[in-house]
Amino acid sequence: MSPMRWITAGLAAFCLALAACVTINVYFPAAAAEKAADRIIGDIWGPEKGPKPEGGNTQGSVLREPGAVLLASLGGALDFVIPRAEAQVDLDISSPAIRTLTASMKARAAELDPFFASGAVGLTSDGLVEIRDANAVALADRNRLKKLVADENGDRSSLYREIATANGHAEWETDIRSTFAERWIANARPGWYYKNKSGAWTKK
Repeated sequence: MSPMRWITAGLAAFCLALAACVTINVYFPAAAAEKAADRIIGDIWGPEKGPKPEGGNTQGSVLREPGAVLLASLGGALDFVIPRAEAQVDLDISSPAIRTLTASMKARAAELDPFFASGAVGLTSDGLVEIRDANAVALADRNRLKKLVADENGDRSSLYREIATANGHAEWETDIRSTFAERWIANARPGWYYKNKSGAWTKK
């Protein structure tokens, strides 16, 4: 038997042995939550305007290397034998309650936008909005801003709870909130303020 066949047989045996020992548990799907957060935030704030990935097939030269086809095939086989736990979780963001909250936040976004731009409000590290500089707001508009912030935070907190509930895991609420907190900041426009984890205001 050639060395390559010995390697193939050995890796195949290893995959089967590993599959027999693995117990798949449902856990918080962080990657799926990030994608869901980006979809919702994109709907509320508008599509992300980041750089598009460069085109071109980067796999061609790799697959031409000796043994690369074998390793790619075994990798796919391993995914088949040991399904990824994340693939078992369908993160639902389409429930009526979630759609209602998203629509409410989308309608409010245009009113909050100038306050974000002026630095009057900023994003917090726990997924909410906070008044950063009331002096940047005309006296006549301060009460309106307070109500906008209160309504926005109420919708955000409800959204995190509803996503956890819609997916049958109320215990995910804290993780969903943390994920959204990171994605709100990541999707914020240049010049907007956010609080870092130490509590200091930072300009993006």
